[in-house]
Amino acid sequence: MSRRIRIAVWAACMLATHASIAAPSAAPPPHGPVLDFYDSGIVEYSAVFHPVIAREAMVASQNDLASRIGLEVLERGGNAVDAAVAVGFALAVVLPRAGNLGGGGFMLLHMPEDKLTTSFDYRESAPTNVAPKDFLGPDGKITEAAKVSWQSAAVPGTVAGLHLAWSRYGSRPWAELVQPAIRLAERGYAISYDFAGLLELKKSWLQEDDAVKRAYYRADGSSYRAGEILRQPDLARTLRRIARSGPQDFYKGETARRIVADMQQFGGGITAEDLASYRAIERQPISGEYRGYRIVGMAPPSSGGIGVIQTLNVLEQFPVADWGASSARALHVFAEASRHVSADRGRFVADPDFVSVPTERLISQQHAQEIAARISPTKAGSAADIRSFVGSGLDSPSTTHYSIVDKHRNVVSNTYTLGFSFGNGHMIRGTGVLLNNSTTTFSMNATGRPPRPNDLQAGKRALSTQAPTLVFKDEKPYLVTGSPGGARIISAVAQVVDNVLTHQMNIAEASAERRVHADLDRDVLMLEPGFNRDTAAALQALGHRIEWAYAFGSTQSIMIQGDYLYGASDPRRPDALSAGE
Repeated sequence: MSRRIRIAVWAACMLATHASIAAPSAAPPPHGPVLDFYDSGIVEYSAVFHPVIAREAMVASQNDLASRIGLEVLERGGNAVDAAVAVGFALAVVLPRAGNLGGGGFMLLHMPEDKLTTSFDYRESAPTNVAPKDFLGPDGKITEAAKVSWQSAAVPGTVAGLHLAWSRYGSRPWAELVQPAIRLAERGYAISYDFAGLLELKKSWLQEDDAVKRAYYRADGSSYRAGEILRQPDLARTLRRIARSGPQDFYKGETARRIVADMQQFGGGITAEDLASYRAIERQPISGEYRGYRIVGMAPPSSGGIGVIQTLNVLEQFPVADWGASSARALHVFAEASRHVSADRGRFVADPDFVSVPTERLISQQHAQEIAARISPTKAGSAADIRSFVGSGLDSPSTTHYSIVDKHRNVVSNTYTLGFSFGNGHMIRGTGVLLNNSTTTFSMNATGRPPRPNDLQAGKRALSTQAPTLVFKDEKPYLVTGSPGGARIISAVAQVVDNVLTHQMNIAEASAERRVHADLDRDVLMLEPGFNRDTAAALQALGHRIEWAYAFGSTQSIMIQGDYLYGASDPRRPDALSAGE
């Protein structure tokens, strides 16, 4: 990051902090002993990591330009939904590996004045003209080539989802909210070291698609350097059409025609009828209780809400607060709970319009108690035993997140994705729209295998681990969070929530704490770099197969404490920013 950019980010954070100390707090600081600071009591000197502090509003996203755009919308009188729309479109320009028009996701919304808590499912749906045979190799598994094929693209939901949320709960003109993204695409912006390095790293793959090559590389095919200006005129024109006509263009107009033409030319499965019939859905979110707090998450087809609540329910059966954060005993229980969540997700969770999902049973205290009774304090459970356990009453990776709080304490938690980083690596000609590869997140039912809930069917929404999450204290929003990370999203979000609610960390500390992940897909316990080696050895002695992994997740979180907002953008990803006023 250049010195000029570092100063800009530092200045934004300092402005938020400076504005916040103008008046004394009406509530105690988040956690722990605090030394006097201008008699305000808002800075926690006992902490190692410190959040950005503000009073009026805050946006936490994985890109500083997008965060600033969201904050500008709030400063002009827009609400959290308006800002969420603007940030979503901006990220499609400045974070194209995950921000998108050609993917899908989930949004949670709480509006206290309306006593409303709701959610929007705009997950991608399976196209008509694909079948399991298009993806499976001779061994019956999805091939690597299929994951980046044109057939892997599911029907995108992002434009429909953002528009549905805005049409019901937004307050500013739609075109006004798309305009900042148009400006970024048209005029360009200086790319970061992270973005420049990623384009160079993925150069050989991304340049296999001529449209992607033209969009993100120089005319001679060479890579841009950090600090150089990237312009995306095709994407700007697409955004202008969306600003004028909303989803009409993307699903039935010029952009739709271009999508269908490329699908026909390159063998993709999306038809004109698939696009025209796509609908985002407003759904009732799910909720559970944890240590006196209410946890609200997405209902299926996301497994994120179920997974986070179920993990926390199991943790509550053990004295993890006494054991301490990141202790071997606490991590052992977390890993065992996560493996049970993984088993339940594969066995039960899918699109509720196609499959009956026992959601209430999965997030019940009884189910958590049954799981807890099977967790040995001295030995990791076997994968076979965990897979075989059902419980009474039950029958048979690039994403980005942002969190927003406005001055009225409306809150939005939004996660959306392209699947892989840069999706399937293909772009619709003349539009600047990258495609997802979410069709490959379905189970592919080979001949003779019993059906599974997440099996591929036309029109069905793929199972997802996306987990936008809200935490309520005394029925008021207390924590807004979420993360990218593929299969590790649930682990990342559950650990941040547990760090705050159980281990009394401020949100910056909770975000920075080293993470672990366990599931049944590979049956290993992943530890982030920097984990204490003695702790790793203790976990290994309990029978866990340890794997040292790259840092994972990029939580974007905001805590609401009295008159103040405390924001933390995960230090694991560069260029992220919590911006407040």
